[in-house]
Amino acid sequence: MKTCLVVDDSRVIRKVSRRILEDLGFEVAEAGDGVEALAWCSAVMPDVILLDWRMPAMDGMAFLRRLRTERGGETPKVIFCTIENEIERIREALDAGADEYIMKPFDGGIVAAKLAYLGMAA
Repeated sequence: MKTCLVVDDSRVIRKVSRRILEDLGFEVAEAGDGVEALAWCSAVMPDVILLDWRMPAMDGMAFLRRLRTERGGETPKVIFCTIENEIERIREALDAGADEYIMKPFDGGIVAAKLAYLGMAA
């Protein structure tokens, strides 16, 4: 079973994302910020990471840059899932190593389509 780490400071977003991903056949873990997510990744590197941009302690961009330097950190497909919608911000995320980008609010169809595009359908 493929794994997905949902990294978002909103408990509601994590819960909604978990439901969508579990319905798509993923085993799901959650982290409330980038620090917690890095600790999780150092223990078990997920197949996919659904990542928020704005979070306390360590934001999504700082997490992504750190992840990509970690052992095995180049492997997970990272999908930014955020309200950031300026083209410069999207380009910044992709240049930093994100694989895809989803705008909030999102639904199961959007998540499924992005996962399929990345070859990560469960």
